Amino acid sequence: MRPILLTLSAFGPYAGQVQVDFAKLGERGLYLITGETGAGKTTLFDGITFALYGEASGANREPAMLRSTYADRNTPTFVELTFQCGAEEYVLRRNPEYLRPAKRGDKWVTEKADAQLTYPDGRPPVTGTREVTKAVQELVGLDRTQFCRVAMLAQGEFLQLLLAKTEERSKIFREIFHTGPYQKLQEALRGEAARWKGEYEKISQTIDQHRQSVQPGPLRKAAW
Repeated sequence: MRPILLTLSAFGPYAGQVQVDFAKLGERGLYLITGETGAGKTTLFDGITFALYGEASGANREPAMLRSTYADRNTPTFVELTFQCGAEEYVLRRNPEYLRPAKRGDKWVTEKADAQLTYPDGRPPVTGTREVTKAVQELVGLDRTQFCRVAMLAQGEFLQLLLAKTEERSKIFREIFHTGPYQKLQEALRGEAARWKGEYEKISQTIDQHRQSVQPGPLRKAAW
């Protein structure tokens, strides 16, 4: 997965609409985001993660907290992400739940959380927050936790991957490199080997029982 274009509107500290054109950084797929404290680096991480999975990159930031407190009341809050997966480009648009002015009167109404994933081949887009998240996980091959640990490393979180238990690391890398079929083959071979070992031990036990049941007759003196 490689980000192409990220658009943030009334999101985090950004009151208006801003764009980050990752395409200008080349196609090598490795980016380093630097800046002073408070410059908005984490918000870019939050924007990408929210577009993909409907959650921020940090566990302490709920989706309801993502609307900018500096935004004009009529500015909509949303994130739009164009990203490349394989050789194809996909477009994601997602908004959190937030309060907005009603189209009529002075009341405030709740803008429901929503999402849409547009495919490059013209098929009908996927809509709905859960449905889009599921489709993204199938495309990228990672859930949010795995994505934040291996594809977007924020403020030393790579250390958590290094210190994770072997089983957890194996699961993450298995998802990244799509080695699931090999694991299934390994498990099948292990099961088949266990079955044949059981058959061998069963036959060996039967042979031993027959051998022990055979009693030699009395010795006879040979006549000369």
